[in-house]
Amino acid sequence: MLALPIASAGLGFTTALSLIIATWVLMTYTALLMLELHQHADRDATLNTLAKSWLGKRGQYVANFSVMFLFYALCAAYIAGGGAQLQEKINNAFNFDIAPQIGSIILAIVIGTVVTMGTSKVDKLNRVLFSIKIVVLASLFYMLTPYVHGQHLLEMPIEQGLILSAIPVIFTSFGFHGSIPSIVKYVGLDIKTLRRVMITGAALPLVIYIFWQLISQGMMSQAELLKSTGLPGFVASMANIANNSAVATAVNLFADLALATSFLGVSLGLFDFFADAFKKGDGSRDRIKTALITFIPPLGFALFYPQGFIMALGYAAIALVVLAVFLPVTMVYKQRNSNNNRKGYTVRGGNIGLMVAGLCGVLIISAQGLQMAGLIPAIG
Repeated sequence: MLALPIASAGLGFTTALSLIIATWVLMTYTALLMLELHQHADRDATLNTLAKSWLGKRGQYVANFSVMFLFYALCAAYIAGGGAQLQEKINNAFNFDIAPQIGSIILAIVIGTVVTMGTSKVDKLNRVLFSIKIVVLASLFYMLTPYVHGQHLLEMPIEQGLILSAIPVIFTSFGFHGSIPSIVKYVGLDIKTLRRVMITGAALPLVIYIFWQLISQGMMSQAELLKSTGLPGFVASMANIANNSAVATAVNLFADLALATSFLGVSLGLFDFFADAFKKGDGSRDRIKTALITFIPPLGFALFYPQGFIMALGYAAIALVVLAVFLPVTMVYKQRNSNNNRKGYTVRGGNIGLMVAGLCGVLIISAQGLQMAGLIPAIG
């Protein structure tokens, strides 16, 4: 979310809003496709099981690689970035001088403990953190709304190529599909309830993103946004415009809360994925083993090879397209056209909807590829 204004700098509010809404439609649609698949599987099924059922061994390998690549990269990023933030806060609060690696280890142990305790504990903690995050966000809106200028919101895109540059970041900001199996396992195979969960759960960040874009792109011109040197420069610019140091404090607190809630969701999805892949039960010993598989590799990357996960994050949008678009579309197509197709919940749109979603996935991968090749700017 914090990267969205930087990634969409130069687009203009209307173009950025159109991309955000289009991405929300795509990701909500493919999330509902996942529910169409889950209704015919066991409650504990993850992408590993679903891919094997509908796409065979090769599909299972592709699904497993996508989940592990994306989630390990994200977890390593959360551990490294969150560990550095935690280390700084501990040093300031207690006048210590601990190394950033200590902060990473503490963070991994805390999150790992909560996830190991079960989905209900993650749910309760996430509700508390998310509620605080909403309060902080509302405070930011209150402080910054007076500085929004209508003329900034009416500006047109500076360069057409910037639209492609923004697509991968906007797309990944709606990436929650790896957590769907955990939600299904927690809620149960009540498709009506799950459908409401997916639609509402995707709509909430949509509304928040729109308000965030309204403020960030309304406070500064597109040219000023493009000059922001990453997230620190963007935050400093907002604090200077508002002439209020509390803005920077609120944004940094929001970033901490966003990291914690995201880390919990991603690690829970990875934990349940490994529990299904290695056929681990819900006993204490099995859960500890699964937690070690989930957290030790990304912690090792964050501590000993930080550049590795930074490079991996450059491919995050590609892995997410495979995970959240190509696999659901392909599996649903196979399921609908199989000889043992069973009646039940079916997402509207038919084969045309599947084809459009697949083409959107190709567009996102193409945009990411053009960025990596240096043919379009890499922003955000």
